[in-house]
Amino acid sequence: MSYKIFQTLVYQMRGVIKCEFGILDENGIIIACSDESRVNSFEMNYQTIIQDDEQITKIGKYVYEKVIIKNKPELIVYITDVSDEYVNYLRLLAINAYNMKSLYDERYDKNRFIKNIIVNNIMPGEQVIRARELHLDINAKRVVFLVNTDKMKEIYVHDILQGLFPNKSKDFIIIIDEENVALVKELRQDDGAEEIDKLAKIIYDTLSSELMVKAQIGVGVCVDNIKDLARTYKEAKEAMVVGRIFESDKNIFHYSSLGIGRLIYQIPITMCELFLNEVFKENSLDILDSETMVTITKFFENDQNVSEASRELYVHRNTLVYRLEKILRNTGLDLTKFDDAGIFKVAILVKKYLTSKEEL
Repeated sequence: MSYKIFQTLVYQMRGVIKCEFGILDENGIIIACSDESRVNSFEMNYQTIIQDDEQITKIGKYVYEKVIIKNKPELIVYITDVSDEYVNYLRLLAINAYNMKSLYDERYDKNRFIKNIIVNNIMPGEQVIRARELHLDINAKRVVFLVNTDKMKEIYVHDILQGLFPNKSKDFIIIIDEENVALVKELRQDDGAEEIDKLAKIIYDTLSSELMVKAQIGVGVCVDNIKDLARTYKEAKEAMVVGRIFESDKNIFHYSSLGIGRLIYQIPITMCELFLNEVFKENSLDILDSETMVTITKFFENDQNVSEASRELYVHRNTLVYRLEKILRNTGLDLTKFDDAGIFKVAILVKKYLTSKEEL
C-alpha cells in the first residue's frame, strides 16, 4: 500500500504533538515520522517490541504501541515522551493508523472486490472502474470453482487452495461460508474444458489426500469479462445442487455437462408430480425393489442389450427377460422399446428430484 497516507496523518498531528513520533511497518521500517530524515530507516528496538507480549512497550524515552489488525501486528506507532499526556497522543495515533490501514485495505483488497462481484454486492457500473483502480485485467478468461466440504474445514481448505494457486494477483480464494470456498481462477486463452476438468481433479485429489475430507466441486462456465463473474459463480452453485441430485456418485459437477438434470431442475414441482403420477399409476414405481432397479440400470448401461446386461449381472438371459416383463406388468412400460425406456429414465430422474426436495 502507499505509505504517503500515513505521512499525511503525521503532518496533521505534528501541530499538536511537539515531540518526535512516527509509524513503523510490520518489518520495523519507519514509514512515516515527524522527523522526515528518519523515514525508511530501521527501528533498532523492533525485535524487542515484537517479542513483548504487551501491546504497549516502553524503552528509554520511547513508547511503542502495536496496531493489531486481523490478530497480528500490522503497524507499530511510537512517541518519544513517556508522560501520560503523550501516551494518550500515542493511543490516538494508533487508532487513526488502524482506521486508515483498515479502510485502505478494504478499498484496495482485490479478494474483497472479487467477492463483492460474485455475490452481486457491487453495482455493475462500478465494477469496471474499481477493476481498473486495482489493476485487474477486465477481459481475462476466468472460471469459478465452488468447493464444498464439511463444516469447520473452510480455513484449511482456503490454505490448501492458496498453496495450489499462489498467484494472488490473478487467482482469488474466497470463503463463502463455513462449508463453501470459491476459487476464481484466471485461465490462459487456449485453456478449454479438458484443462478446467484437470484443475478440478487436482483440487479434489489434494483435499482428499492432505485434509482427508470428501469434497464436492461445482464448476461454472468460462467468462471473458469481469462483469460476468457473478454468472459463472451462480452456475457453479447450480452445478453443485443439480449434480448432487442426479449424479450423486460423482464429486465434480460441471455446469456445461448437467444434461437433462438441469432441465428437470427448472420444471415446477407440481408439473413434476403430475408427470410422475401419469407415468407410474397407483404408485407402481414403489413396487420396484432395489434388485429390479439395479437390473434396469445395468440394462440401460448396455444400450438395452439383454445378452450383455445379463452377462454383467451374472444372471441367465431368461432371468433378465423375466424381470423386464415384471416391470412391464407393474408399470405398463416395455423397456426394450426406445420410447418407453426414455420415459422411464426421465421419470426416475424426476423421482430423484422430488425426493431431494422432500429431504430439505
